[in-house]
Amino acid sequence: METAYTMPNAARALAAISPALDPSSIGIVVCIPCFRRPQHLRQTLESLARQRTGHRFAVVMVENDALRNESVPVATEFLASNKFPGLCVVEPRQGNCHAINAAFETALATFPAASCFLMIDDDEIASPDWLERMILTAEATGADIVGGPVMPDFDDARKRGLRRHPAFAPAYDTSGPVPVIYGCGNCLIRRSVFERVDAPAFDLRFNFLGGGDTDFFYRCLRLGMRFHWVAEATISETVPPSRTKLSWLISRGLRIGAINYHVQRKATPTLWPRARLTLKLLAAFPLSFLHAARAALTERDRIIAMHPMTVAIGSVLAAIGIEPQPYKASKIT
Repeated sequence: METAYTMPNAARALAAISPALDPSSIGIVVCIPCFRRPQHLRQTLESLARQRTGHRFAVVMVENDALRNESVPVATEFLASNKFPGLCVVEPRQGNCHAINAAFETALATFPAASCFLMIDDDEIASPDWLERMILTAEATGADIVGGPVMPDFDDARKRGLRRHPAFAPAYDTSGPVPVIYGCGNCLIRRSVFERVDAPAFDLRFNFLGGGDTDFFYRCLRLGMRFHWVAEATISETVPPSRTKLSWLISRGLRIGAINYHVQRKATPTLWPRARLTLKLLAAFPLSFLHAARAALTERDRIIAMHPMTVAIGSVLAAIGIEPQPYKASKIT
């Protein structure tokens, strides 16, 4: 007999729940936003089922395609198998930030005893000791937020040289305290963080652009929260051939530039700081060409060398209102 459950948000629908779920016994929750990758989601869930840990954890999945619901059958199968407890909800409002907010909000409301909330994407595979290393680090360091590397796994082996590209390379190489982390594809966030950050945690301004995680972590930084990096808590990410094409890498650079601009603009609400930001952009734009030319002399792969230039162009375009929207459903195949 399934547990009675009331959705904390009426706009969302419960799609699946594990039998006899006891939320009061769960101290750790892994959140997974899902969108049109059911076969990848299956691999993600299998990697969670193989975790070597003595910690009891639950999984919250969010289906962000209310029309197709392709993730729901996979979620239902795993929850029914009792490999781990949890639930799957459908967030009808499409977009990256809507899905992530739904995951964390559902987890916070459903599991009142949980103190740590982790996230992994539905195209990622956790290493067997991932969860244990993240939890032990949080306990040992007292850090508010813990991050780890997402290592690219290229479908096309000939593209492995792109591991050094900033679009795929981890932010840090070694474990230890770090100023900030930039992505939520491999992270642990304490409950106390959500209690201190304004809601919604992931700003909907970044819903279709991406970068809501970067904005969230910079807001945490400004609140004085502490970050720690665990190089050994690895997650691998499947990189399809479409993401190794020149057009995608250029678009990625433009998007990073747009995200950087909007994150900085949010931190400069008054006229004079915004004027300084504009001057900084104007100065960085020509310098980016110099950095790209210099990188081309030492970097064999010209695609990697041109990245600073595309980021700078992306920031300038965002300043005049032009930016990519890769997380719109119409843009995703």
